[in-house]
Amino acid sequence: MVAGASYTLQQPAPVDSDLKLLLPATDAPNPEFSIVIPALNEEITIGRFVEWCKEGIAAAGIEAEILIIDSSSDRTAEIAVAHGARVLKTPKRGLGRAYIDAIPYIRGRYIIMGDADCTYDFRQISGFVASFRAGYEFIMGSRFAGSIEEGAMPALHRYFGTPLTTFILNFVYQTKFGDIHCGMRGLTKDALQRIVLTSQGWEYASEMIVKSYHLRLKTAEVPVRFLKDQKGRISHLKRSGWITPWRAGWHTLKIIFVYGSERAILPISLALSIPALLVLLLLSAGPVQIYGVTLTSHTMMFASTGLILGLVLAGISILSTCINDRIGNHIEYWGGKFQFTWSMIVWLFLFAVGSILCCLFLIRFIAAGFVLNSDTALFGNLSILGMTMIVVSFLGAGFTILIQALVDRIRVSERR
Repeated sequence: MVAGASYTLQQPAPVDSDLKLLLPATDAPNPEFSIVIPALNEEITIGRFVEWCKEGIAAAGIEAEILIIDSSSDRTAEIAVAHGARVLKTPKRGLGRAYIDAIPYIRGRYIIMGDADCTYDFRQISGFVASFRAGYEFIMGSRFAGSIEEGAMPALHRYFGTPLTTFILNFVYQTKFGDIHCGMRGLTKDALQRIVLTSQGWEYASEMIVKSYHLRLKTAEVPVRFLKDQKGRISHLKRSGWITPWRAGWHTLKIIFVYGSERAILPISLALSIPALLVLLLLSAGPVQIYGVTLTSHTMMFASTGLILGLVLAGISILSTCINDRIGNHIEYWGGKFQFTWSMIVWLFLFAVGSILCCLFLIRFIAAGFVLNSDTALFGNLSILGMTMIVVSFLGAGFTILIQALVDRIRVSERR
């Protein structure tokens, strides 16, 4: 026992010298649910919050533990334990890291997350419980589908930031989330482990959503109540300054595009490369006049650049998709499409044809006394096509090697 407080200190395996688990005098022996909450200097609200959780647990009729991941320098941990919560003491290192640290200490099969500041009403968790019972693995809360107390959310967040980033994520991933920044959410412990969070700070929230999409988790959304700060408490957002919401929005966009590049970049690459390829083929036989405008070798050079840029973007998109593939389906699919032997034959063929076209132009150019004239114009156009084919062959060969390396990596992982 620790003097002056009704809790015990326990260090379960795996042992981490930076982490210490504090147990209350009375503890849930075999919880099915875990309410897992990071806290940083929340001594004003933590006692009321734990009591709200206990009310919510009783109303839902479930067996649950309350686990506070605490990085505070005030009495947050002491108060939380006194009210019946487990407390995992960790160094101060971010919201995302708090959930990563908590995984070995979570005993429940189902997890409900949120904030310890009494802005999310944990007296009402029955919607999450019902969704878990229905088989959902990832459950997002929605403040817009529920209620937002007057003064709880700044106008900039409510009418601009959150709707805009939610729209972008839904557009890129073709999902139907209503509030991607809602901190109250639930998921199974198995899902949390499979997501493999890497974000150390608050950007974990967006990472969790996009990875749940890649894992094809069965997802639901439930309405939640969002309340304004308790009297006497200043939110972490206000403490950290005006730039924090903009930084959060930027990090959200980063995660959306990093993990969703196949949806964000691939359409752009197709829009560039397909018209460019058609123009290249059309002009390879010589200048073409369309509606009084003559398209020449200069147009071909622009088309060549567009095709190469489009193919580079396509390669980046596909490789990013495979790297972020949580299941392995994309890697196997693209590995099959770019099978090494046959792909290399195609790239060597393109290289050979391109080299022949360039050599034909060079022979004609030398024969003409190094002068570009009407006699060498046709071969000049063909040489542009040839140089483009050579560049594409090198890009394709490099892309094939990288894809096959990813296929080999996933096969090695499966054997382990």
